Amino acid sequence: MPREIPIGNGDLLVTFDALYRVRDIYWPYVGKFNHTAGHVQRFGVWCDGTLAWMEDPGWRRTLRYRPGTLVTDVTLTHDGLGLELRCADAIDFHEPVWLRRTIVRDLRGHGERDVRLFWHLDLSIQENPVGDTANYDPDTAGLVLYKGEFYFLANACDDQRCGIDHWSIGTKRINNAEGTWRDAEDGQLGRNAISQGSVDATIGFNLKVPAGASTAVDTWLACGHRYEDVERLNRLIRERTPEKFISRTDAYWKLWVRKENLDLSPLPARVRELYERSQLVLRTQVDNRGAIIAANDTDITHFAGDHYSYCWPRDGALVAYALVLAGQSELSRAFFRFCAQCITPKGYLMHKYTPDGRMASSWHPRLLDGRKVLPIQQDETALVVWALRKHFETFRDVEFIKPLYNPLVVNAAKWMAEFREKPDDMAPNMRTRTGLPKPSWDLWEERRGVHLFTVASTIAGLRAAAAFAMDFGDTKRAAYWLKAAQEIGEAMHREMWNPDRKCFARMVTTSVGSDGLIHGYSQDMTRDSANYALFAFGALDARDEHVEAEMASLRERLWLKTDVGGCARYERDYYHAVERDDIANVPGNPWLICTLWHAQHEIARATTLEELDRALPYMDWAAKRSSASGVLAEQFHPYSADPISVSPLTWSHATVVIAVAEYLRKREHLVASR
Repeated sequence: MPREIPIGNGDLLVTFDALYRVRDIYWPYVGKFNHTAGHVQRFGVWCDGTLAWMEDPGWRRTLRYRPGTLVTDVTLTHDGLGLELRCADAIDFHEPVWLRRTIVRDLRGHGERDVRLFWHLDLSIQENPVGDTANYDPDTAGLVLYKGEFYFLANACDDQRCGIDHWSIGTKRINNAEGTWRDAEDGQLGRNAISQGSVDATIGFNLKVPAGASTAVDTWLACGHRYEDVERLNRLIRERTPEKFISRTDAYWKLWVRKENLDLSPLPARVRELYERSQLVLRTQVDNRGAIIAANDTDITHFAGDHYSYCWPRDGALVAYALVLAGQSELSRAFFRFCAQCITPKGYLMHKYTPDGRMASSWHPRLLDGRKVLPIQQDETALVVWALRKHFETFRDVEFIKPLYNPLVVNAAKWMAEFREKPDDMAPNMRTRTGLPKPSWDLWEERRGVHLFTVASTIAGLRAAAAFAMDFGDTKRAAYWLKAAQEIGEAMHREMWNPDRKCFARMVTTSVGSDGLIHGYSQDMTRDSANYALFAFGALDARDEHVEAEMASLRERLWLKTDVGGCARYERDYYHAVERDDIANVPGNPWLICTLWHAQHEIARATTLEELDRALPYMDWAAKRSSASGVLAEQFHPYSADPISVSPLTWSHATVVIAVAEYLRKREHLVASR
């Protein structure tokens, strides 16, 4: 189920599903640890002898954010109970605290109502339920759950009093125990003091709601590494009031998202709204120490046995470029520092990393067909250098670049320039055919070879490194890296352009003879959206005839001929495939990033305002795909447009930011040049 609402501050991330149930609580890193292990954290209401948890079909839900903020605006109506709840959730912009203000309104008007709110905490602290403890804390009148260096304190208050009214602590998933949430069904909890092991807890707060009127209650979850930490936060919240914490967070995000004061008026209203929302959602997926996480939707674990809560350097580089365009220089700086710590001494980045900078799980082998190979995607290294150059050209922060020059520019460029097929690797009749990078894994992490996306990325990375070298007076290296980029470009035209098909191969693979030398390349002509890299990173101009032919071919073959539309990744895309027979009309599920790459091409090639506005339908398509809260998934159902796979996907929101920012800058340039 999509994560309809993520809220966070770069240390603490909480996600809600479409039923308004908390599914993920990440702390102290965005993406690590998930202290729910993906299990549902229930929220329910008891009134007139009936308890309705959020999954009850009687609820009507509207899940949104307040405009321009990361504070939620959720409305929950239950006609059977005769109640309406208005909820505002926020992660304080500075402290690791999740707060919620719930306003309960009576819809019947026949007399005072006895209403009880229940909050169920099914934590698996540090992603493991073994050895957890939950206990009632009389000093704070709240509930404390802890293990090792992780402490959580749950509490509540209204205008009259602070502290929870009742609670239940017990075991879960042991001897068929469902959990303490079952204890709430009669409206009263047992108040046992403590339990340890695989435990959960439910807390309750009693309200008196006047006829036809409303009553508010505030709840919070404070995080810390010691009891003293959560006790301090609990005291601060009570002294300053939860409403003050929510109010200051609301103000902070409004300031943050509009810091650049861009004129968005040329855009359709829903594209403007998606642009702002995409920046905010994107921020929830960025850890304060620099890791940019692909997605934090643990439901994918059930499909793949792993998740997306990692930092892929390539995805991170493209998100960093979006942050640069949005003026968020502190976040892009943190990412590049993170990469400088992760890069190997030989100058390349590995597949993906955990939020704390350790090498993450991988499916790229070091031994393939009996031969030793590098388990990498070369574009991940190249695009980090390219994005770093975009950052520097925007902010000119020389002091920041200085310590990164050797590890992240020089070492990476030296490796890219050398990680190519050389004359000595080739059969005698191919000695003049040199320049392409050696094989690595593709953008989609599914096949190994020499990919057009990788080739274009490497050209961009080497050119970026050469520009840095010139800035630092390193002219010899600059000339060498520019020469390498030129040779790769020439080899790209020679080996990857198909003159009969008038388009580029997505990949070429080497044919190795018994002598161990390369005897040629074979082309894979599958239409693949990743070939947009030709213009996106500057390998070729957007109006180059080869690029125009390539993008037209991708649009013709990969655009879905259904009411949903959108662009597939590549022909016969199998990942979460819905349609496997009618490939001519549905070559794969539509992906948001692939669709917006066509918008980027229209923007890059535009020489008039009329040409520029050809990008708007693609951006409008993206806006239509967003949920009511503004969240975007990875891909969509080709017939219903329902979200498929992880949601939100950081890359999806970053691509919205990139397309909109590039459109506005190009428009400003075209207007000024009239």
